[in-house]
Amino acid sequence: MVEEFTNELDGQIKFYQAYLPLVDHSISVDDVYEDYTDGIVNGSLLEFKLVINDINKVLFQAIKYLSARRIKGKEIPKNILLISLRNKRIYVFDSADYIDSIEKVYFGSASVENAGFISDGAKEELDYGSNELDEARLIKLLRSQNFTKINIDENCIVGWAERFYRENPSADKKDFIGDNTGKVNILGEIRRPNKLKGFINPYTGETNKAFQYLMDKLNDKFQKKNLGAFYTPEQYAKKSIELVRQAIKRVPKGNDYIILDRCAGTGNLEKHLSEEELSHCILSTIEYYEYKVLVEVLGDKVRHIIPPTEKEDTFSLGLVRGADALSEEYINNPIIKQYINDPNVTIILFENPPYAEVNGTTRKTGSKSTFKNSFIAEKMAKEVKGTAKNELGNLFIWSAFKYYLRQTTDSYIVYSPIKYWKSQHLINKRFINGFAFNRRYFHTNIDALVSCILWSFDDENVDDIILNKYNIDNDEIIHEGKLEIKKIHSKYSNNYFDKRKFENDVLDGIACDLTGMESQKSEKSIRVKKIFNENIIGYLVANGTSFDNPDLNSGLTISGRYDGNGFFLRSDNFLEKLPMFAASRYITYNRHWTQRANIMKSADGATKFFEALEKGNIKQELLRILLFTTLETQNHMRSFQGSDGRFYRNQLTLDNSNGENLATKLLTKLDIREKEQQLLNQWDLVFKEAKKTDNYNPQYSYSVYQIIDELDIVEKTERGKIFHQYPELYTQLKTLKKLVKDYYLSEIVPFLFKYEFLK
Repeated sequence: MVEEFTNELDGQIKFYQAYLPLVDHSISVDDVYEDYTDGIVNGSLLEFKLVINDINKVLFQAIKYLSARRIKGKEIPKNILLISLRNKRIYVFDSADYIDSIEKVYFGSASVENAGFISDGAKEELDYGSNELDEARLIKLLRSQNFTKINIDENCIVGWAERFYRENPSADKKDFIGDNTGKVNILGEIRRPNKLKGFINPYTGETNKAFQYLMDKLNDKFQKKNLGAFYTPEQYAKKSIELVRQAIKRVPKGNDYIILDRCAGTGNLEKHLSEEELSHCILSTIEYYEYKVLVEVLGDKVRHIIPPTEKEDTFSLGLVRGADALSEEYINNPIIKQYINDPNVTIILFENPPYAEVNGTTRKTGSKSTFKNSFIAEKMAKEVKGTAKNELGNLFIWSAFKYYLRQTTDSYIVYSPIKYWKSQHLINKRFINGFAFNRRYFHTNIDALVSCILWSFDDENVDDIILNKYNIDNDEIIHEGKLEIKKIHSKYSNNYFDKRKFENDVLDGIACDLTGMESQKSEKSIRVKKIFNENIIGYLVANGTSFDNPDLNSGLTISGRYDGNGFFLRSDNFLEKLPMFAASRYITYNRHWTQRANIMKSADGATKFFEALEKGNIKQELLRILLFTTLETQNHMRSFQGSDGRFYRNQLTLDNSNGENLATKLLTKLDIREKEQQLLNQWDLVFKEAKKTDNYNPQYSYSVYQIIDELDIVEKTERGKIFHQYPELYTQLKTLKKLVKDYYLSEIVPFLFKYEFLK
């Protein structure tokens, strides 16, 4: 019998409604949808089609889904059920028969390019529409809890590691990848499966060399935070060797030289050096399983590895005793010290230091990251002020010049975010050469700039340097021209924040959370003073110089934000403060890899800005910034009734339905050109649709953000897909966002660079 369905989804839902109650009453339709599949029920993957014409094509689609699950560290259902809805037939396959195909990596959508796959034919064909025995067999299959074991390789080990640590919070690296080599013979989960024994086969590799480029990703969560990241893409490692060879050319005639890398990991940076160059290398790494791979890969090629051999006490809580580059013991290591003390040896450091910041609790015990308690950190804190000392990588950079480099021909080639030089002024040394690399390829998912610079030991204070930009495309390194990096000298808080206090300020106001709503946090969690004054129209946050966490470190709220990292906007001068808010949105609209971690917020143009302000030369520019502010979604000012009995009306919005506000009054002086008119027209369309919604409150003066948050109602289907209750409103909001972005880039950004709010 052929059954008609409105669409495939309709057929799926009816199938699940009929059979899930017979399989497990606790399983809902929502529970079975995983990883973009049509459903996983216990040990069965289900793939539905209205009618299956090409069985092999649909099977290949299912195999791609299983491949993705393996990579993510998810168990592989034994049964593959291909369901032809209209004729109620099911083709049953055993995933174990296709393990070779499942263990391949596929790119793109699983539903395309599937023609041409060849199978061995279905194990069973079930007619669940008219055959009761087949229907009973279907229910039995759906109840089964059998899975196909997969083989661990470099494509999937990270996913399984993340799962293992997630399910076993007290486990560490030895528990996952421990092997029989070295003094510590602990067989980890991949070699002797226990927790995952129903899902993976034992890994038979004697060592972990196959995973040498992934070792940083295989640390447990605690060690990832504590040790930072070490991985360097091979293309960039090869390129940076040019800087090493430039440093070698600086070695005085007759001198020996060493190339020291205190955080070598598995030797990724050094593996492409020549045999001669490797013979000058001294390498160390603090993580035990990286140390073992390092010894295996480069132990017979380099001059020294610290420590030279593994002793009974080398393994210490997953780390290598004697290899902690931040310890006093390491600085006084006799192997290294003999070269430091010899004036006829030139010192070259070549490193990609681990990157971690102290920005919260990072240890399981809740205490601060251990690097803050190190010998180097204690010494550095006596000489370096500000946030620079809170970053692990900076401890390596500072200590390189403090304890290792000592002659003008000594060199340091270092990978790092450029802020150590640009805004933190950690060093003022002579720049010789350098590259800009894309951070995305350093085992992250962020497009951002990582510098790799060759510094000389001698001092030089310059305000700008030029780097050559290199991206990676299709595994090839691509030169994208030159990039100027400018140093920053002053911050917004030093020049622009409004720190005035008024006699009629009162402390009976409210605090807001990040969304602009009144904060419900405890008094202990609220750091801002709850100041109220009729001249306060909002609270502006524009933290720091970098664009790390841009949505957290910038914002506008109707009253003081609970964390207190900003200042109150007053009605008499708020317009001149808005460029800080506008500048803080830069990285949201400029995601090119050369912008993040390079362009920063600056107050270096304060003198020029205040002169232009006093002369009245930037009135129109400020009004354009005001227009942008009223339409920018990170403006979280909203209207509401406060718990203090006051009604808070948004003054920085184009909504004048309750009468003129400060923004609409000032914007009457704006020269309306085509771009401005386009924005105003689009706002009218948005507001027209907003007023049609059920939740619209005519007493409020709405910002764009408040409309999105309170009126653009979003719901989810049973498949987890999102749809908007008011599609006309959503459509108009999307158009507005696009226009605001274009306006910001063309009309606001040039002003921000001209007056060095961005630099």
